[in-house]
Amino acid sequence: MTPVEQVKREAVRLEAAKSFEAGAATAQIAVELRVTERSVRRWRAAWRQGGVAALASAGPMAVEKLSPRQWQRLEAELKRGPLAHGFDDEEQGWTLKRVKLLIGRLFHVGYTVQGVWRLLKHGWSCQVPVRRALERDEAAIEVWKTELWPRVKVPRTTGAPTSALRTKAASR
Repeated sequence: MTPVEQVKREAVRLEAAKSFEAGAATAQIAVELRVTERSVRRWRAAWRQGGVAALASAGPMAVEKLSPRQWQRLEAELKRGPLAHGFDDEEQGWTLKRVKLLIGRLFHVGYTVQGVWRLLKHGWSCQVPVRRALERDEAAIEVWKTELWPRVKVPRTTGAPTSALRTKAASR
């Protein structure tokens, strides 16, 4: 969660603490705060153990690996494009793997591909081609859709229930 989301979530927990003190029921609190009853039960257990302080935010789940200054440099380098960093094809653009490699080269910090995805989710978007490829053959695609795909496609299973039990008297 972002710091703003953490603050909002903490405010909801503290509101729940006021309801706990007032003796409100779990279901009622869940409806009022628009959360699950399971969350309310978890918060109530923590509140009983440690009071309102137990519902305070514990801070970020992970420490940010890049400083704000490094972030600025990374954004500037990404804007330069993949060709400037030794990746052959400009058309390919930035992939998560390439950004991961760039972060490692620039800052000697390790990220997983999933970590890079989460990192770039805030402020960067997926790249989509502006136009279709010139080599695209619409006639061949239509043939594939109508003739080849139906032959290789696995038929859907029916929604009818099945059973592995022997039901015939003769099989008993």
